[in-house]
Amino acid sequence: MKKVEKIKRVKGELRVPSDKSITHRAFILGSLASGETRVVNPLISEDTKATLDILRMLGTEVEEGENEILIKGRNYLFREPENVLDAKNSGTTARIMLGVLSTQPFFSVLTGDESLRNRPMLRVVEPLREMGAKIDGREEGNRLPLSVRGGKLKGISFFNKRSSAQVKSSLLLAGLRAEGMTEVVEPYLSRDHTERMLKLLGAEVITVPEERGHIVKVRGGQELQGTEVHCPADPSSAAYFTALATLAPEGEILLKDVLLNPTRDGFYRKLKEMGGNFEVVNYREISNEPIGDLLVRPAESLKGIKVYPEEVPSLIDEIPILAVLMAFAEGVSEVRGAKELRYKESDRIRAIVNNLRKMGVKVEELEDGFTIEGAKELRGARIETYRDHRIAMAFAIAGLVIDDELIIDHPECVAVSYPQFWEHILQVVEF
Repeated sequence: MKKVEKIKRVKGELRVPSDKSITHRAFILGSLASGETRVVNPLISEDTKATLDILRMLGTEVEEGENEILIKGRNYLFREPENVLDAKNSGTTARIMLGVLSTQPFFSVLTGDESLRNRPMLRVVEPLREMGAKIDGREEGNRLPLSVRGGKLKGISFFNKRSSAQVKSSLLLAGLRAEGMTEVVEPYLSRDHTERMLKLLGAEVITVPEERGHIVKVRGGQELQGTEVHCPADPSSAAYFTALATLAPEGEILLKDVLLNPTRDGFYRKLKEMGGNFEVVNYREISNEPIGDLLVRPAESLKGIKVYPEEVPSLIDEIPILAVLMAFAEGVSEVRGAKELRYKESDRIRAIVNNLRKMGVKVEELEDGFTIEGAKELRGARIETYRDHRIAMAFAIAGLVIDDELIIDHPECVAVSYPQFWEHILQVVEF
């Protein structure tokens, strides 16, 4: 349990932890490349450690330095693991590594923790089977643990109806070792870190926006070359402190080195629409990714907004903290097209609805989202996190700006993506 009390002001500057999506991909792509890849400022969290542990079990040499990790690439030539590979709580690790394991001419088994073993895997298993991988597991391959016997693959064209970046990444990495061309078609462009990083490591990636949506293609037989990858600050982690400064009574925060990739900045676009008061300074590009510093001040007032299905992929992880902002906004807000939230570390739609109701907010639960009627004042409550890091952090921010005391159960679950979260709050607030 953790008690959260009202702050007087925000102050100073902060560099939130590095981006989890980019860190996972830097570790995995570095291991697939020839030569060495130096990953600078990686996020070291429970999820990314799971990725590193699996890569080590496949024979990858990893050297840990201060603020950097050196990956000695295997050029897709891994060794058969002696034990079961454990993705812990990381869906990104599990789904992307299924694509990598499918290229290997050996037997492997992939599992995860209780939460991950209940998350759907057929979305990536089915297209990998179509490419030629032999994958089996519970519920016809929909649940971990899964056994994989990979080897010779052929390229396919796959319609990625959920615009899942994990599925797209898995198929592209399998496609680099498949015969012919592998093509992924999406109704809306999902986060494109894999495409950007593949280009950074020397691969040819063809992207075609057209009527069917967005198409990404890779030709089989390409070799990746190790390089240096800089990991920017995670926009999802920065969103909590952006929201805190937006709702704070006074002060300002400078958030450094924040990733501003257009497939990830949906939260910031919607906050601007609500009346948020922030600006981007020192905009630049590093390792094929746009980044900048965010200067955030309290908003005079916020107004309700609608989030449409096509906007969801660019802010899927920020919906819990966006929902907290909506609770403080004037008027009715609505989120649609976010059914994917039901299959995260918790059913995030239900977690958001239940906890906001406890705080006195009028919320309607929808199958693919919710509507929130903004309240003048929110009351204190005991927040049920369902051991979900994003629910814990989102409602902690609410607790810092309301008059009543708020209690977070399982505050330690923030370690999945933001181990220093509670410590960083104390650095930038005055009580």
